[in-house]
Amino acid sequence: MPVVTPDKAKQEYDVVIVGSGAGGGQAAYTLTLAGLKCVMLEAGRHYDPLNETPMFNAPHQAPLMGNGTPDKPFGFYDATVGGGWQVPGEPYVSAHDRSRPHEEFRWWRPRMLGGRTNHWGRISLRNGPYDFKPRERDGLGFDWPLTYDDLEPYYTKVEMLIGVYGTNERLENTPSSPDGVLLPAPKGRAAELLAQKHAKELGIPVIPIHRAVLTTHQNYKDFPARLHPGNVWAQKIVQNAMAERSACFWATPCGRGCQVGANYQSTTVHLPPALATGNLDIIPNAHCREVIIGPNGKAKGVLFIDKKTGNEARVSSKAVILAAGACETVRILLNSRDPGNPRQGLANSSGLVGKYIMDTVGAQLSGHIPRLENLPPHNEDGAGGDHLYAPWWLYQEQKAGKLDFARGYHVEMGGSREMPGGDNPVPTDLSRGSYGSRFKEDARRYYGSFVGFAARGEMIPNENCYMDLDPTVKDRFGIPVARFHWKWSEHELNQAVHAKKTFKALIEAMGGTVRDSLDFSPARSIQNPGFIIHEVGGAIIGDDPKKSVVNEWQQTWDVKNLILSDGAPFASNADKNPTLTIMALAWRACDHLVDEAKKGNL
Repeated sequence: MPVVTPDKAKQEYDVVIVGSGAGGGQAAYTLTLAGLKCVMLEAGRHYDPLNETPMFNAPHQAPLMGNGTPDKPFGFYDATVGGGWQVPGEPYVSAHDRSRPHEEFRWWRPRMLGGRTNHWGRISLRNGPYDFKPRERDGLGFDWPLTYDDLEPYYTKVEMLIGVYGTNERLENTPSSPDGVLLPAPKGRAAELLAQKHAKELGIPVIPIHRAVLTTHQNYKDFPARLHPGNVWAQKIVQNAMAERSACFWATPCGRGCQVGANYQSTTVHLPPALATGNLDIIPNAHCREVIIGPNGKAKGVLFIDKKTGNEARVSSKAVILAAGACETVRILLNSRDPGNPRQGLANSSGLVGKYIMDTVGAQLSGHIPRLENLPPHNEDGAGGDHLYAPWWLYQEQKAGKLDFARGYHVEMGGSREMPGGDNPVPTDLSRGSYGSRFKEDARRYYGSFVGFAARGEMIPNENCYMDLDPTVKDRFGIPVARFHWKWSEHELNQAVHAKKTFKALIEAMGGTVRDSLDFSPARSIQNPGFIIHEVGGAIIGDDPKKSVVNEWQQTWDVKNLILSDGAPFASNADKNPTLTIMALAWRACDHLVDEAKKGNL
């Protein structure tokens, strides 16, 4: 992989891309295969999943049986190294009301090549038609300046490129994919199938989820021509990259990374073909400080800190793409300067940079299901994540005003006999202090009989949720840090309560009992903002420069050769996980950028 140091960078590139995750990786893929010369800046370390993934290491081979620690909260084997909830020397501040601890923002930063695509759950749901025009439906929030039909071709291309398993169920606002695009869905695990059976009694549809994991080999013979019609050179590169990926054989949790490329990571799907073009340089440990603006008002490059030396460095380009993650992109914009605009930050003539930050609404509940006790030993590792889920099902009741919140949630579920880690496999209240052969019997009886349900719901943007720069706190490079302000609305709080009540009913319908607290007060039902790691917004998309930061092509209104290709432009945050939409939007924006380059408009 041609990784370069700042002093080896070219004098000028067509495009500098800040960030290497879903948006940055997609931008690099689209632009380099179109012939543009690009450089990618990554704030964290270089990472190669082919050589670093502990695919066959068992929990007992790791410290503390692989359990999470403060510096590795998702477990010893998780791919993220050097990042997490706290990054040494790179703090952030939460300015929430201290009497409302459920509104303290928590910011996960990966700080490694590939960004969050190394860590994420790979749930790949399309936003539906309602999700692009939510204000038309209920009068709240903002509509997007594009429709589902505008983005649908790009959803399809992304699904073909990264590989997504699932089925087409044709449910309301839960879009299907064209025939032949989705890969076969794996069968549900025992707990998922039991939940599916009893959810039906409650009117809740449980169906195969869409996830970016190859259950069979990709159609590498036909897909490249559909992705790049007329570009034989690009087709050959993509064909070779697809052919090198293997189908999942249920060996390793996806969060570890994947040596065989069975799951989607930017480092195994987007970057290899981009690098094969010879049109991409990557500079790791490049902590972006600001976008540089020339006398003509256009972006002309990026100023960054070489974290290896602590020295400032620059790269020059004809266009700049910020894809560092929504809040990191906002931080860069606020730390940049626009000589022609008195407002703080760049691309901020609307005053909306940093405004309307959103995260997914989270709520969860677990239970014990006696029917799942004493199952015969079997391997339920599966595809490394959910096989089944429940999309939001109460659109009509919501539209009729029968609910006390305006937007919905989908339900993710867990419960299986995967290889146990370092936790006690039998809760103390069930084992009643057993030991020796009795404890072994209890472990065989109870392990795998616990389920958990999690809501992932839509947040409506509000003016009390925003990010600015702290006036005193700086990072170790002297750069002002992000400061978060947050206040949940009644819609999100009521939604979380509804979710937990639903989970209680489902656990009881399965013949089980709830094991968590039954305090369903709003503050104890909703998870902290940022905790779901789905934050978006802060530079919203729109059709009016006075009311938005970017246009439908994700160009900032103030600086037309500055494009935002991560979650920052989101005008709403549907209950669907945002990554697939980030990639589809990035591909669409970069296609437009390529057209502009051909016209000489860079």
